Amino acid sequence: MLVVNKVVIHYIPAPSTVLALQLGASAGLVYSAGILGFIQVDRLEWGKVKAFSLVVAGFLGTLFANMKVLQHANVETFITFRSSTPLLLSLCDYVWLGRALPSARSWGCLVVLLGGSVAYVAVDADFRLSAYTWLALWYAFFTFDTVYAKHVVDTVRMTNWGRVFYGNFMALPPLLLMLPALGEHRTLAALSWEPHKVAVLALSCLMGLGMSHASYLLREAVSATFFTIIGILCKVLTVVINVFIWDKHASPEGIACLMVCVLAGTFYQQAPKRPVLDSDCAAGAVVDCSGKPGGGSSGGGGGGGSGGGSGGGSDAKAAAMSA
Repeated sequence: MLVVNKVVIHYIPAPSTVLALQLGASAGLVYSAGILGFIQVDRLEWGKVKAFSLVVAGFLGTLFANMKVLQHANVETFITFRSSTPLLLSLCDYVWLGRALPSARSWGCLVVLLGGSVAYVAVDADFRLSAYTWLALWYAFFTFDTVYAKHVVDTVRMTNWGRVFYGNFMALPPLLLMLPALGEHRTLAALSWEPHKVAVLALSCLMGLGMSHASYLLREAVSATFFTIIGILCKVLTVVINVFIWDKHASPEGIACLMVCVLAGTFYQQAPKRPVLDSDCAAGAVVDCSGKPGGGSSGGGGGGGSGGGSGGGSDAKAAAMSA
């Protein structure tokens, strides 16, 4: 997905417009499939909209910063910075999501992940201040999105396709309001819409939908930290593809730093949940759209499958864009 988004932005240098088209396509396809009865999709309800609003804010911020990073930096720069996020997320898991602290082995893996990221910056052959400014913004959005989306997935009962629909549909209006101010209409007016460009754009929309669905399923199954590490390990294939089909990749030293990060991720062990005290039960109860205690979170929305995001991700959004 990361490589496809990079190619799309190369052909259509209007990242916000591309993101809006991806969000609209995902929301439209999910809603249509729900109307036709192929999948189960939650209808828009105020209780769920309220619970999901901050998820959407983090999702949209992460995806927007993601697209801007891809516009200004190579793929490996983004992947390696993402490799440093589990160190912070492991603390967030402990403080807010009821997980134990990582074991000594896992702490070592997280430190190596961070060390690989720092080493990459030291050998980055394509260092751009603008890229690292967007990366810092992405880092803040991604951390919030990953932690808060996990909280909502664990505590608000929704079908998985419902999460995909809410995430994409609710993120679309604010992005559409921003588009005129971003000035991308001038870029689009001068663009030659050739068939191969449209085909790559359509492919990115379909892959975005799949990523969105898969990421919500994964968020429900694992901790916020492990969710991020799985995403990092999936980038091995991204690096291989990027080296073979794209000329804008990092130096051999930079790729070596990235592989150190990936190797460290393979040895990470997910921290278990801390024992739940009776006084904590109410705070962790699953609620329905009215805020009433429920019996559990619904994972698959009748569709099953794989594929986001937010929060998206999301990432994930991240790339997702949603990555």
